This record gives sequence, structure tokens and C-alpha cells, in this order.
Amino acid sequence: MDMRGIKILVHASTWFAPMLLPSIVFFLIKDSAVKRVAIQAFFFHLIMAVLISISWFFSIVIIGIPFLIFFGLMAFICPIMGIIYALKDRTYQYPIVKWFIR
Repeated sequence: MDMRGIKILVHASTWFAPMLLPSIVFFLIKDSAVKRVAIQAFFFHLIMAVLISISWFFSIVIIGIPFLIFFGLMAFICPIMGIIYALKDRTYQYPIVKWFIR
């Protein structure tokens, strides 16, 4: 499998192994571009899980519902954008995470 295929797989892992696959790819692949995608995907999924959990908790008092919808859509749309970028062999940086991981 070429590096583009691995990048696509890491972006698509959000639907079957959001934390596991990026971790495995990070430790097994030597290519720095793939490692960067894997670490960004890992932290993006971690941050989205935390934000969605907090929003879900606050949805009990109604205030979290808009955040829950926004973060849920973000967790769904961003990996799709990453897959599209990887198919075009372009670099995609996840929002929020791109400022912490260069």
C-alpha cells in the first residue's frame, strides 16, 4: 500500500478505530508526512471525544445542544475532507490540532 492509501486509511479510521489505527500507523510507518497525519488524526479524535462528551453533559441543561451538533458535524466532516485531500495527494491539517502539532 502506498503512503497515500495509508493516509486515506488514517483519515477514514474515524468510523472504525479512531484512536487505535492512528497510533499503530504512527509507530510502524517511517514516513514523516504519514506520521504527521497519524498524530493529528489521533489528537483530533481525542479532542472531539472530549468536546462531544462535555457538550453531551451540558445538553441536559439545553446549552450544550448547539455545541453537540457543531462538534458532531465537525467530527464527521473533517475526516471526509482529509480523505478528499489525501486522494488528491494534498496535505490536510485538522482544525484545532494544526496549531499544536506542526
